[in-house]
Amino acid sequence: MTNYGQFCTVARGSEILGERWTPLVVRELLCGSTHFNEIRRGLPRMSATLLAQRLKKLEEVGVLRRVQEGNNQEYVLTPAGEELRPIILAIGHWGARWIGSRLRANQLDAGFLMWDIRRFAHIDEFPSDRKVVIHFFLNDARQRERHWWLVVANGEIDLCREDPGHELTLVVEASVASLTEIWTGDSDPDAEQQARRLLVRGGRRDTRDLWRWLGRSVFASSKVPVK
Repeated sequence: MTNYGQFCTVARGSEILGERWTPLVVRELLCGSTHFNEIRRGLPRMSATLLAQRLKKLEEVGVLRRVQEGNNQEYVLTPAGEELRPIILAIGHWGARWIGSRLRANQLDAGFLMWDIRRFAHIDEFPSDRKVVIHFFLNDARQRERHWWLVVANGEIDLCREDPGHELTLVVEASVASLTEIWTGDSDPDAEQQARRLLVRGGRRDTRDLWRWLGRSVFASSKVPVK
């Protein structure tokens, strides 16, 4: 851990929160992930060993606690961890406002994008009287990350990497960059469709309602004056 050698609490807090990956681990916990594998789904490029180290450190400094129930182990934020919520949100809104859509290719992550869509989709907006199955085809992603299925039924939402075999409601084809920019609010579906970077196939009403169902990233509402 970095030691700045200062008594200033900004320095001492940064010694903990400034470590690589730590703010993102806290982000995942704040988003509701409590199991190790859930946290990893939001951090697919972080090794399991390093994640275990960061979780242990956060436990040592009192940001989280481990809860053991039978064979299941959960990571739960303490009051100190919950106090980080406005800080993490502020970093996200600052990034959306002042960094915006200046994404490099190595910052595009199909797995994290789909996981983020899954956990923040507006489940209450989906039809309650039928199952909705959306097949996402990310045409420029790595082969094993090109196909995803979002299944919503009975108030529950699931993200599948294998075809669940249900009748499809919609098919969404896009590049990773295109869907990411829609999700972050840096572009909109109409613009992406006109540019032929996005194709949505399905019934007219469902096609119209798709973006109301999915919503946007929690940071999409931040104004982006810099492009």
